Amino acid sequence: MGWTLLILLVVLTVVHGNPTVTVRSGSGPTVGFNRHPNSVPLGEDTQTTTEEESEVVEEVMMTGVLNPSHYPARRAATVVQHYLNTRYGSPYRWLFLSTVNSGSAEDVADKGRKYQLELTMQETISNVSGQCSAELLFPGGEGQNAPQVQVSCEGLCQSNTTAQEEAFYQQHRASNNLASGSNIPGRYRATNTHTTDPPPPPISLLTVMFVVSLTDGYGHMEPSMKPFWQLGGVASSFIMLRESNESTLYNMAQVANFTQLETEKDQLRFNYHVLLHEMISQEIIHWKLLVTWSPEQGVQVLQTELQPKCHHCEAPPSTTN
Repeated sequence: MGWTLLILLVVLTVVHGNPTVTVRSGSGPTVGFNRHPNSVPLGEDTQTTTEEESEVVEEVMMTGVLNPSHYPARRAATVVQHYLNTRYGSPYRWLFLSTVNSGSAEDVADKGRKYQLELTMQETISNVSGQCSAELLFPGGEGQNAPQVQVSCEGLCQSNTTAQEEAFYQQHRASNNLASGSNIPGRYRATNTHTTDPPPPPISLLTVMFVVSLTDGYGHMEPSMKPFWQLGGVASSFIMLRESNESTLYNMAQVANFTQLETEKDQLRFNYHVLLHEMISQEIIHWKLLVTWSPEQGVQVLQTELQPKCHHCEAPPSTTN
């Protein structure tokens, strides 16, 4: 009798097996009050189950009240961040998303999906925060059309950056030495990113060009380089706003390099090579930009060029300010 019971238990174990446990990851890193929006933890595990992928797709199509901490609300709010930077950004004013307070989404017939958002935005240098109400429309239909954004804010852009911007402008407008640098912030080996270009050459001093070492190799940067980093971030917002849709979530991961060009029509001019992190696909995408700036005219992106993919490249390290 004892042997019969033992054999029966073994058979039941083989037939039924152990219970399956599905462990689902969270909805991704939240952009916090003290965390820079482009501080992207690229080394985190991004593998998900097929069930979770289906869940994310369903979340994108949700209507009604949204969970502020989930991807649909955060994706839409980040688009508002990019829009504000294209309107108000400068080397000394870079806006980022602090908190999504509330949000809702609805389908609009023949137009697309409309989001209503209540947000807290923050400036990187002054840490001044403001409350914003935004309406965002992701156009429907075929083709890639930029989102349409309407936003009003209270308490934002109150810090006076005029003196800093004017000093920066006069310094680099009158200088005979054109600024240049690479790998802001942190150094990396260009071996799983989105370009076939070789890694930037070692930083050096040239006769007619002043090149400053930007970082210490651990993600920190010299204070004098922060305006160039922030200008690159603001310029990248023009690309990220244009490329955004309901299936993307963009941040700038790194300025691979920049070079100042000769001033024209009182505009400082720069060639930028930036690395954008698309957090849903975990893809690192390289763009080259021709950027101009002056206190009077603001930031303008005159030319953009998507770089070809590189399948043997390695993503840059996490950003540390």
